[in-house]
Amino acid sequence: MSRRVRLRSTSTPIILGSATVALAVLMLVSWILVVVNDPDFSRNVGQNTTLLVMGILSLSIIAAVLVLFSVVLVREILEVRRQVSFIDSVTHELKSPLASIKLCVDTVQRTGLSAEQREHLYDMMKADVDRLASFIDDVLVANRLSAEGARHEVSAVPLRALIDRCIERATYRHDAPPGAVTVEVPATLTLQSDPTALEIIVKNLIDNAVKYSDPPVAVRVAAERLPDGALHLSVRDAGIGLLAKDQKRILERFYRVDSEAVRRRRGTGLGLFVVSALVRGLGGRLRVESEGPERGTTMHVTLPARDPTDSAHDTASESA
Repeated sequence: MSRRVRLRSTSTPIILGSATVALAVLMLVSWILVVVNDPDFSRNVGQNTTLLVMGILSLSIIAAVLVLFSVVLVREILEVRRQVSFIDSVTHELKSPLASIKLCVDTVQRTGLSAEQREHLYDMMKADVDRLASFIDDVLVANRLSAEGARHEVSAVPLRALIDRCIERATYRHDAPPGAVTVEVPATLTLQSDPTALEIIVKNLIDNAVKYSDPPVAVRVAAERLPDGALHLSVRDAGIGLLAKDQKRILERFYRVDSEAVRRRRGTGLGLFVVSALVRGLGGRLRVESEGPERGTTMHVTLPARDPTDSAHDTASESA
């Protein structure tokens, strides 16, 4: 029922706008016919032609304004829907780990638990705290990126170690089996970049790849140095895939694909928005590739050999 109501709320302004534009066009055609068929038209061609042109321009402007109004209204409705969906997702993302932590605390307070059982409960609580911290970081980063440009502290980042950390968190969070994520990254590969931003990028890409994969999970992470010195990182999964129309839109803030496979998995629509903004901030490019539903998705990230902000910093240092 709610799905049907949402569709109606979106289609109503489209129908009204289309009907109004059609009415304006009908008025325009009628105006032209009335003026041209007027017996007095040929007697005073100059004045009547001016009147005809002004009428055509006026009705054309009205039709254009109506089209623009309809487009803006539909976009606003879709934005409100995304924000409502975001609030629902935020509520779940906050309540679920908090409820789990409370249950673990209540269980730990009971007597008769073995040291192994207590250790297991502590691990569960730590995982829930990490999940909350990761979610809050995404929200804060997204808010900061939308408000102002991010500043980057650049240093040498060992890429393989960073990827291994992100894989460990993602597989633990989604209970993926060992070997679900394979890595093809040289152990000696390093990149001059912002380690915090780079870790958020890799963490979100791997987490998404695991989350949106049906069992058996098969994710491949690869990185290589390109001839020009840039770094190419790819995260490929064999998961639910994407339609062509969604491959760019998933990078928008709050956007989530409207499919049952996506709705079954909780999310806020912020992860890939954060990734896209951070990649741009590091001077790189992000590209989404998918052959269609149920055919997996590959995320391609290309980062320059040296972050532009680092070069600017070095130039400023030399001039000083």
